[in-house]
Amino acid sequence: MRRARYIAIEGPIGVGKTTLAHRLSRSLDAEVLLESPDENPFLGDFYDDPAAHALPAQLFFLLQRARQVDGLRQGDLFERTCVADFMFDKDPLFARLTLSGPELALYRDIYRRLAWQAPVPDRVIYLHAPVEVLMERIRRRGRPAERAIDPDYLARVAAAYEAFFRDFDAAPLITLDAAEQDLVGHDDDYRRLLARLDAAS
Repeated sequence: MRRARYIAIEGPIGVGKTTLAHRLSRSLDAEVLLESPDENPFLGDFYDDPAAHALPAQLFFLLQRARQVDGLRQGDLFERTCVADFMFDKDPLFARLTLSGPELALYRDIYRRLAWQAPVPDRVIYLHAPVEVLMERIRRRGRPAERAIDPDYLARVAAAYEAFFRDFDAAPLITLDAAEQDLVGHDDDYRRLLARLDAAS
């Protein structure tokens, strides 16, 4: 793992990104960089009424992610490996699902002004799972803001991720079915992932 200084984990809501990021950070003695959805004051309102609250929810996440990756750009986290449960480049994926017209144009302008700061990961792990599995995991973790998530919206998110990574070539990509492989509870699955991370080039 000496070649991989920045590992990003991506996938739809509820797929297990944060849990895997914590386990990898322990295995690799790495810094961990996490999204903080609980800090977004607009998120619960967005799930209740997406049309009315999509722009502030999306801009909050965009600026939050920009602040987080700023340290990566400056290199102060690269003394050790860094494992993140998000990738800055995927932010527009959500914006295209929720914004349109002048709001989308405003978002794109702000995104372009921030995107140059984001470093490219050395490895990307893309986790996916069926929508019914994602909904059950969301239900079990019980975050108040996520109680109103619409399965149809989650299906559109999952489809957007699949399309995003279909032709992704910005970094070595590892794709895993998080419903078929237990990367936390099954050590053999986890060891295979570590081997694939080490072999990716």
